[in-house]
Amino acid sequence: MTPEPDALRDNEQMKREKEEKLAEGTYKPAPMEHIDFHDRCDHEHFRHAPWSGRSQFWIYLISFGKGGFFFFLFFGTLVALLDGFKGEGFFISFWMTAEVVLYWFLLPFLFLWGLAFLIIHKFPRVWVKPGKGPKWELNRRTGMITLFEYRRKKVIEKRAPFHEFDAYINTTPDRQGLPMNVLSLEHRYSDIRIFFGDIQPPDRTTQQLCALWDFLQNYMDVSHPLPDAPLFEEHRKNDPTTAEHDRQTGRNPRYWIDMDEATFREEQKRMRARVDRIDTFSRPDLMAQYVTYS
Repeated sequence: MTPEPDALRDNEQMKREKEEKLAEGTYKPAPMEHIDFHDRCDHEHFRHAPWSGRSQFWIYLISFGKGGFFFFLFFGTLVALLDGFKGEGFFISFWMTAEVVLYWFLLPFLFLWGLAFLIIHKFPRVWVKPGKGPKWELNRRTGMITLFEYRRKKVIEKRAPFHEFDAYINTTPDRQGLPMNVLSLEHRYSDIRIFFGDIQPPDRTTQQLCALWDFLQNYMDVSHPLPDAPLFEEHRKNDPTTAEHDRQTGRNPRYWIDMDEATFREEQKRMRARVDRIDTFSRPDLMAQYVTYS
């Protein structure tokens, strides 16, 4: 359910302004516009490419600093209040405990948060760097799945048809021993394996994973239109099956981009409700008619 309609409109406006400036000869490229981050998500390619370790470091650092600051702010205040109530002098006990929390916990996290914020928003050249290349790709046009492996300076591509893959839910315990589930696609006849934990974080339920599996099947099925999601709004006209479907049904080509916020929130609620009611495990196992798993 992302990007949201306002983000779609902003992107459309940016493209329109770019085209106008190019026509006038006044366009100046953005600092990082020339960089290829290798990811694609359109009517032909659904490709995942993680950023470099350096970029991810700064993203994790700002999250770590911000999260740690508010965590200790809340619990530090709580502890200071409890110490104040227990002590003989409320204000003296409260401020002494609060100062300890401030100097030993809040300030270090605030410093990390501020440093990462400054680097990310003011010095993009320091932290913005693409990874070596894509990690995996689903190609709707060719019906193939490609896994990219990087060994030193050599890129190895492992490729197989989508219909030869099976979906699995991999369950591992978290630190508390609770089950966490991740979706994977595994090739039936080779060692090609794709874990989708990067785009769908581990979940204690299986509904989101089943919904992702449905999404992947719908995306790769060229006999059906693209999934009707904001992500593909601008690409629907470029996919023959989708364009014909939209023409026959009279679908508004600006269905998502012109949607107001209240309507979008309602659509999100309906989508979540459909995910919660998903019936994956009650469907007939069609592959059992053709494949014997050992």
